[in-house]
Amino acid sequence: MIAEIGQFWLITTMVLSAVACVSASYGIIRNEDNWAVSIFPLSLLTTLFCILSISALGYGFYIDDFSIRYIAEHSNSALPVFFKIAAIWGGHEGSLLFWVLTLTLWAGLITLKRKSIEQSYLVRVLLVLNGLIVIFSAFTLFASNPFIIYANTPLEGRDLNPMLQDIGLIFHPPLLYLGYVGFAATFSFALAALMMKKVPSEWVGYARNWTLLAWSLLTAGISLGSWWAYYELGWGGWWFWDPVENASLLPWLTSTALLHSLIASHKKKLLLKTSLILALVTFCLSILGTFVVRSGVLTSVHAFAVDPTRGIILLLILFIAMLFSFGLYSLKSKQIQSEPIRQFISRDFMFLVLCGLFTIATITVLLGTFYPMIFQILGLGNISVGAPYFNLLFVPMALVALCMMTLSIFVQWGKKTEVATVKNAIILVSIAVISGLLIYKLQYHRIYVIPLAVWILSIAVIIGSVWGIKLSTGKNLSMAIAHIGVAIVMIGAAMNSYHSFESSAKMEPGMSAKLANYDIYYKETELLVASNYTAEQANLVIYDNDKEIANVYPQRRHYQVRVMNMSEPAMHWFWHGDIYVTLGEKLKDGSFALRLQYKAYVRWIWFGSILMCIGGLVAMMKRKRKTA
Repeated sequence: MIAEIGQFWLITTMVLSAVACVSASYGIIRNEDNWAVSIFPLSLLTTLFCILSISALGYGFYIDDFSIRYIAEHSNSALPVFFKIAAIWGGHEGSLLFWVLTLTLWAGLITLKRKSIEQSYLVRVLLVLNGLIVIFSAFTLFASNPFIIYANTPLEGRDLNPMLQDIGLIFHPPLLYLGYVGFAATFSFALAALMMKKVPSEWVGYARNWTLLAWSLLTAGISLGSWWAYYELGWGGWWFWDPVENASLLPWLTSTALLHSLIASHKKKLLLKTSLILALVTFCLSILGTFVVRSGVLTSVHAFAVDPTRGIILLLILFIAMLFSFGLYSLKSKQIQSEPIRQFISRDFMFLVLCGLFTIATITVLLGTFYPMIFQILGLGNISVGAPYFNLLFVPMALVALCMMTLSIFVQWGKKTEVATVKNAIILVSIAVISGLLIYKLQYHRIYVIPLAVWILSIAVIIGSVWGIKLSTGKNLSMAIAHIGVAIVMIGAAMNSYHSFESSAKMEPGMSAKLANYDIYYKETELLVASNYTAEQANLVIYDNDKEIANVYPQRRHYQVRVMNMSEPAMHWFWHGDIYVTLGEKLKDGSFALRLQYKAYVRWIWFGSILMCIGGLVAMMKRKRKTA
């Protein structure tokens, strides 16, 4: 019965969105407001019914209704309740339903804010969003239905994938989807502007807040996913240039460029065409990312499904979105008149260069991710593109981005740089160079060029961001926080790449191993029994110069239902890095293979990411107060 109820609400969601599209389209064509504004209550009802649909699925997980195939494949009666709820989006079908829910939530939120947006324009925005809801709810119902039931109900479920039985599953996918799908709102604002008789430039002001919120959520989702991979998978990495990781990075790169171009478009009527194109491209890349995760064309540990049929449907949706949006843009582009950039050394020009830089970065990731697949399709053989390719191309772009963030402190909109500002810049750079050299030299005897350059530029960004607020250069608090966050992420990434190290050891109780200046003593092995797994846990003691500093407890888990073995790493962190220990296979003599790693500055990456999110949210709240 639960399956029928949930499916009924999902069908209702699709039907109401379709009715909203028809009524709004009729009202626009016939110029009848009564028909057009009916989209407002219908959008709110669509949100309500989709919440009811996913709630029904969640209730099915809670009561272990294994008659529903999706629940039987992703849950088990022994699974803890919070993982049962998180399993709603732990597989392909449930995650697609969550996609539809997220679309309806964005449509509902925008509807609630309708008093601050011109009515005829808002009708078109919601028309686009409801069209997307119809498409994705139909895709969920007919190709990815989470409410399909078994003819014969199994007595027990297969259990949730052990890799997903973690607190990260509860927060990472929802944040990622909210960010991904949030760009549907930006896409709708841009497309609605093109649907007006005369393209209004005011759309950039409406879109900025929603783009800031989506960007902040996507940044948080990517960062949490990076942290989850780091402490759950056991390989100690925070970014592997995996196709699915790249799929989330693509819209992040274009949305970061979009945020900057929207500032220029809103303040100075600059880069209006650039903002429109980036708004359209960002959501198209979100659909492309969905295709990568669910089509099976690219191999990844993060992939949800390997069904080529679903992939073809998603490609068709992407093709329709691109054809309609860019076709409309080509028809209306002559109406979009941007102000010219008049000064070479100005913030105007820097924003243009920044958009170009992020475009190059996006193309770089696209080529590296999809070139092997295209190469194989053409029958030219199999090739792989890994971290060396991405690092080689991204490192110089990252350094250029840091330089631009430093320069942005001293340039203004459409104005030449003054002599006094040049003096301040020289002072700042001098402080940064001296500080970077001192910090680096005090920690390490051997200096690498790239980490040193990152230190110097990042210190310039951090000091300059705080200083820039006082210099009245138009730099606000939110931008300063976000740029400081970027600088800290860069420091963490550079230091982690050049100053991390590892060793392997065969250990049993009573044995010790060295990791640089640290001694790791194997005290004992404990046996643990949890609700849905058993584990062997190593009790390790870490010593620094014969002084005990920490105990860590890596585990080797066995999940009975899935018949899978998983390593649960353990770590002890300092301000400058982590000691990361992974318990490997048990050997024939009863000892264990251990992987001992030191991950330099790794937590700086996530701390910087948090600052970036805070910067985005502060900017959004500041704009909200201005428009209130």
